[in-house]
Amino acid sequence: MFERIKAFIERWNELNEVESLTDHELDDLGLTRDQVRAFVRIPHDVPDRVLAMAEIFGVPAEEVQRDHAQYLEILETCCTCADRGACALALQKGDLTRACDCGFCVNARTFADMAPPRAA
Repeated sequence: MFERIKAFIERWNELNEVESLTDHELDDLGLTRDQVRAFVRIPHDVPDRVLAMAEIFGVPAEEVQRDHAQYLEILETCCTCADRGACALALQKGDLTRACDCGFCVNARTFADMAPPRAA
């Protein structure tokens, strides 16, 4: 219970920080205030899950994070996933997991589109 309260307070503090950002700071981030709010509300494990899953598809973290708006969409989509258990199992296998094993992933098509072409 203590951890949930602590997480709630941290999230509340993060949202207060978002509200205190100036327009100039938001411009520097390349995000709108609403996008930053949405990002702060994302569960803390989602960014790591997204980057790990992207890696399975052959997409480096830098590519996933290159376009802030698309990255936020990917994170938000991950938050809607109903297959977190399957995701956890796939990520737990690490290098043994292949993209073809991850059809359950709600971002699979996006990652496949972002992946570099494979040599024939």
